[in-house]
Amino acid sequence: MEAVNPTPEQLEQVLANTPKDQPVVMLNLLRFRDWAAYKDDEPELTGREAYKLYMQEAAECVKSVGAEVIWSGRSVGSLIAPPDESWDQVLLVRYPSIDAFMAMIESPDYKGIVRHRTAAVQDSRLVANLEG
Repeated sequence: MEAVNPTPEQLEQVLANTPKDQPVVMLNLLRFRDWAAYKDDEPELTGREAYKLYMQEAAECVKSVGAEVIWSGRSVGSLIAPPDESWDQVLLVRYPSIDAFMAMIESPDYKGIVRHRTAAVQDSRLVANLEG
C-alpha cells in the first residue's frame, strides 16, 4: 500500500510510545513520482527535482528544531524485501526528541513547504528509531 504522509493516528501512536527525553532518528524511504503531482499551477518538475526543492526549503526548518540530516543517498536495491518494494532514496534525520520533530512538522513554515514533498513522493516509509 502506498503511503505519502503520516495519518493522525500514526502520529499519535508514535508520540505515545516514544520517550520524550531521547534523540530520535527518522528513517525515510522514498520512491519518487516520474513527474511531481502538484495540486496548483506549479512548475513542471520530476519527482526527484521536487524533492530536492523540498529538501532545500526544509533545511532551515530542520535546523530550527536542532535536527540534522545525518545521511542521505540513493538506494541501489534491497537484499531482503518483498519483490515489488524498491526505493529511490534513503534519508536519516536525527532530532533531539520526538517533540522537536512534532514542532517542526506543525510549524507554519514547514506546512508551507511540505507540498513539494507530497507532490514528489509516490510512496514512502517514515520510521522513528531510538539510538542504542
